[in-house]
Amino acid sequence: MKIVIAPDSFKESLTALQVAQAIEQGFKQVFPDAQYDKVPMADGGEGTVQAMVDATEGEIISVEVSDPLGSKVNAFYGILGSVANKPATAVIEMAAASGLHLVPRDQRNPLVTSSFGTGELIKHALDRGIKHIILGLGGSATNDAGTGMAQALGIKLLTASGESIKAGGAGLSELATIDTSHAHPAIKDCHFEVACDVDNPLCGPRGASAIFGPQKGATADMVEQLDIALSHFSHIVTQELKQDVSKSAGAGAAGGMGFGVMTFLQGQLRPGIELVIKTVGLEKYCQQADLVITGEGRIDGQTVFGKTPMGVLQVAQHYNVPTIGIAGSLGDNADAIVEQGMTAIFPIIPGVASLDEVLAHATTNLINTSVNVARLIKLKL
Repeated sequence: MKIVIAPDSFKESLTALQVAQAIEQGFKQVFPDAQYDKVPMADGGEGTVQAMVDATEGEIISVEVSDPLGSKVNAFYGILGSVANKPATAVIEMAAASGLHLVPRDQRNPLVTSSFGTGELIKHALDRGIKHIILGLGGSATNDAGTGMAQALGIKLLTASGESIKAGGAGLSELATIDTSHAHPAIKDCHFEVACDVDNPLCGPRGASAIFGPQKGATADMVEQLDIALSHFSHIVTQELKQDVSKSAGAGAAGGMGFGVMTFLQGQLRPGIELVIKTVGLEKYCQQADLVITGEGRIDGQTVFGKTPMGVLQVAQHYNVPTIGIAGSLGDNADAIVEQGMTAIFPIIPGVASLDEVLAHATTNLINTSVNVARLIKLKL
């Protein structure tokens, strides 16, 4: 029997690899002679770098960069191991350098927060000779349309008096000219793929400021100011660079970073789970599998909309392989994924417990649940 174990991480508890290892440990108690392929997964959000590094036996690179407010912070990105004999690939999570979690709640202000640190991570990878970068959007503290990132890569964004615009979303309203002549020379030789799971445009009622600004600390007045600034920035980009992707799906992602990577890096936006599936080669593992096991911290009605278990299920279905989901907990409408074809879903929490207790005993609960799932399968066999 060949069993493929391809879960996402259990947030704040276990990495995707640790989840896969626990499931394998449980199943081996019932099927000790089965072949197990562990393929850590992610959907482009938090944990993507670690999952993809683990899946390809790559390495984590630590770098000191600027946080959203300009202070120094230790961030990281991943260099993937050999994947189908292709050149090295770097995987970067925007949140590692420009994440909301890096800004104290009472200091969150998208008028001033910058994506400069994300640009520093990209620069570090380019300086290593990397020619393929996967950038995960999401969890950002910024609303600067990627201008901080662009400045870190040598692109000059200038006021009418020739000074650099101020950092943050408010500074976009000062922009008069764009000088790309000093941009990092390796940008043009690097292929940027961007994990993006939202379709918001840059501006307007569904834009970056209106939809994502409040969770980053923006008041109603700030949202209006930020939206006007983004609109002005888009106008100058059209005027200076003769291109406009402001209405493109995903342009408003991560405070307009979607617009920034399309404009300055010619990045291609794709659903995160698709990028991960392709990069780790999930299909080759599933082709001859007898069973696929996936999971995430919480399976609920949203899981079918681009989350890891849904992506894994679709690959398994292509090869007619039954798929089981194991989750930390099941939320409202969790059966939606069963309606999509998953064989069964199981929560691992055995009884009433505090969150701290649940997180502390995740490995044990995961192993115990996996043993029982395996026993059910053996009973059918």
